[in-house]
Amino acid sequence: MLSTGAPLDWSLVDIAVPRSSDRLPGVSMAGFRHRAPASVDIAMVAHPSVTLFIDLSEGEGLVHRTHGRDVHGSVVVGLLPGELRAGGRVGECLQIRLDPAAAAAVLGTATELTGAVVSLEDVWGRDAGRTEDRLRAAASWGERFTIAADLLGRRLGSRPTVAPEIAFAWRQMRTSRGRARVDGLADEVGWSRKRLSARFRAQLGITPKRAARLMRFDHAARLLAAGHAAAGVAAESGYVDQSHLHREVKSFAGLTPMAVAVAPWLAIDDVAWPASSPTRSPVTGGGHIPDLG
Repeated sequence: MLSTGAPLDWSLVDIAVPRSSDRLPGVSMAGFRHRAPASVDIAMVAHPSVTLFIDLSEGEGLVHRTHGRDVHGSVVVGLLPGELRAGGRVGECLQIRLDPAAAAAVLGTATELTGAVVSLEDVWGRDAGRTEDRLRAAASWGERFTIAADLLGRRLGSRPTVAPEIAFAWRQMRTSRGRARVDGLADEVGWSRKRLSARFRAQLGITPKRAARLMRFDHAARLLAAGHAAAGVAAESGYVDQSHLHREVKSFAGLTPMAVAVAPWLAIDDVAWPASSPTRSPVTGGGHIPDLG
């Protein structure tokens, strides 16, 4: 069972990111080190990516709870995991975000992970333990990012990805923050709406309409976390009204808009992934170690 811990104090957490020149397409990484490891309980918020949490802590380490069960250690969080909490005695962790096209290559699948939280060992087998050992033994976060980039790069280069038309549609949805219409995307790639929807779901495990809703939610969650009022967020993000926003936030995160606004995981997005958070201002507190070599 996931024990109830204290709220995470980000002033005690150092955050490291790789150099821009070392980043891979469709991949974002950040390293976290809690200077005073303690039991914590964090509400996670859905994100339009498949996410790896590689647990580098000693002892108890990370525990993720979803659908009434606990998953210990390093995990893969698929798209649309539902209500999700992370806790345990956290020391160090490498978080890797993969867009679905990259996830299909790096993990061998994206569809089977949708709505799921599974052990990294279940996906990578023995490679999971070997990767953890190499990362844990590295002398710096810069070395860890190099190890991870090398591993991910080999997998990206050796496996087939999703169809170019599907990858294009996903990118357009991300750029438009979920506002791009499926009909328009189908016209742009030269497919029928029915074909695009069928291929999109077969390759990414999610329909285009659901993907667009996830991206609108992601944009709204960032605005809420930045302190914007719910009514304004609803209008800015393309919701009919505040009630519509409330229903969507509840559907994706299992939380109210007020709870999402203070979700601790969103508080560090601009520090850990500054390039992906254009609407937010950097937070204060916490040790940010930028562009480690």
